[in-house]
Amino acid sequence: MATFPSLASMWYVPFRRRRSIRLRGYDYRRDGAYFVTLCSYSRSPLFGSVANGRMCPSRFGRVVADEWFRSADLRREIVLDVFVVMPDHLHGIVVIRTVGAHGARPHIPNPSPIPVRPPRSLGSFVAGFKSAVTARPIAPCGNAGITIV
Repeated sequence: MATFPSLASMWYVPFRRRRSIRLRGYDYRRDGAYFVTLCSYSRSPLFGSVANGRMCPSRFGRVVADEWFRSADLRREIVLDVFVVMPDHLHGIVVIRTVGAHGARPHIPNPSPIPVRPPRSLGSFVAGFKSAVTARPIAPCGNAGITIV
């Protein structure tokens, strides 16, 4: 009789911590298109599965897609381009554009040792997106403590 590995062991692929490619000192509030990859907690296949070469999203995967589209409605400075949800991560292109008559935004250094996320920045978008994705599935099922992204 053949034995098969468990689903959990099939999805575990050891990976080393990658070096950050963020540019030190770069202002991620600047206008531009940014390629973003966000992974699920512990790279668990929470967002769905691939069957016959097609992505079959789970409930969590549908929440990720819904929140991606909602992000552009909630943030005037964001234009969303293509994206794809995979079982344990998503890729997307986020375009940040100057909104209103603000012109250039001055870069003011943070004197505090506590990091501050600049508003209308790529980091602010990612934090808000992750928070929204994590909060939505927990509310209807009462599974407090589940970490999604």
